[in-house]
Amino acid sequence: MKKAIPMLRPQDIVVLVKLLIEENESWTQISLAKSLFLSQSEISESLKRTSYARLLINKGKEVARQPFMDLLQYGVPFIFPQQPGIASRGIPTAHSAAPLAQLISSNENYVWPYYKGNVKGKSILPFYPTVVQAVEQDAILYEYLALIDAVRVGRARERNLSLELLKEKICQKMKL
Repeated sequence: MKKAIPMLRPQDIVVLVKLLIEENESWTQISLAKSLFLSQSEISESLKRTSYARLLINKGKEVARQPFMDLLQYGVPFIFPQQPGIASRGIPTAHSAAPLAQLISSNENYVWPYYKGNVKGKSILPFYPTVVQAVEQDAILYEYLALIDAVRVGRARERNLSLELLKEKICQKMKL
């Protein structure tokens, strides 16, 4: 019997972003699970899948920045696409959230549906249902995921601005 090939899942993007943020800190699977509102087994499986995909290096402790950036730019919009849905109350994302909200003026808001949200806009499903809880506690995670959503759903201008900002954040520590 052949072993199943581990395919990336949407929550893997969230885990990789969190690992980028936590890079210089000592993290454990349990601490990641608590901060992302995922189970420890989901974290463990995510680390296995992303290691298999060569997105983690140094024995699974560090994100391979350039391959991850390539995935965000060329893969995520096609692997995890989103189309704005019905109007909903929620948390702003994509061009409706910082830092893009300061750079792009739009009458159309995009939100992650969430009962505690205070903005009305077209709904965008987050990578994982618990993302909204995690970003309430982590502003940096929120910024990254909102930028990645702009890559998934934005027009050319929003995508390009978002990719530029993501490259600055993700590739800044790379030795080019």
